Amino acid sequence: MEENESLIARIQAERGEVLHLYAMLLQSPPFAEGWLGLLTAVRHQGCLDGAMRELMIMRVAHLNDAPYEAEQHRPIALREGLSNTQIDAVGALGVRAVFSPRQTSALHYCDAMTRDVKVPDEVFTAIRQAFTDREIVELTITIAAYNMVSRTLQALGIHSEDDKGEWSRMRPQKC
Repeated sequence: MEENESLIARIQAERGEVLHLYAMLLQSPPFAEGWLGLLTAVRHQGCLDGAMRELMIMRVAHLNDAPYEAEQHRPIALREGLSNTQIDAVGALGVRAVFSPRQTSALHYCDAMTRDVKVPDEVFTAIRQAFTDREIVELTITIAAYNMVSRTLQALGIHSEDDKGEWSRMRPQKC
């Protein structure tokens, strides 16, 4: 575990603590390093508005039935400017009155990417009209990255109430 000390320090600095997900990821230091780099870029280094980013994360969590992801991001979404009403509406089918047209187009894009992978032309046309090229790239990578997160959480059965020490007590193994 000594070889992980600097990585653990980075995780704590960038995330505040070693969350359940990172305790698990530390079983493969190269994957943990790559994951941290990608998700740090998504959350802290892009131009995409924080409320939009968190709206996409909350929608992906809902679509993939990933409560851990939703629980972790709800307070972040509130800090970034989403309302409780908007967060609650993320999971309600057809409830879009609380979202702006820009947010609604992004939600349709998120739905298409998450459910079908292939995005219909009319959905992408709406995105092109509402976002800059850079924002489209960042929106797309945010949705894709958090699909990776939620699917990993679900596949490994990681939940907030779990004892994250179970993962952190394991010793990473060399290949």
